Amino acid sequence: MESLIKFVQDEFVTKKDFPEFGAGDTITVYYEIREGEKVRTQFFRGVVLQRRGAGSSETFTIRKISGTVGVERIFPVNLPALQKIEINKKGQVRRARIFYFRGLTGKKARIKEARRK
Repeated sequence: MESLIKFVQDEFVTKKDFPEFGAGDTITVYYEIREGEKVRTQFFRGVVLQRRGAGSSETFTIRKISGTVGVERIFPVNLPALQKIEINKKGQVRRARIFYFRGLTGKKARIKEARRK
């Protein structure tokens, strides 16, 4: 049964070519917003907390600070409204899910930048 589901996902779900990113990376996600008849592009820039799932159900969570309030947003990778993803900084973290980042503020909330190879 699982192989059948995987086959259907591979055949019928359109794959977009996004760059490789993971937890700790600072990325900008551009996505479409429909307001009645108008369509506009909005971006969300923040730190990736996690990537989870596989195939058509894969999602990633981004966190940013807006004023003094932390805002998190979960994006499905196969969302049709996603236009592009830009990687601003590659972060070096030891975990795949950095939920401890929610409790950090100020200078403690900085993530070390990964070295370029």
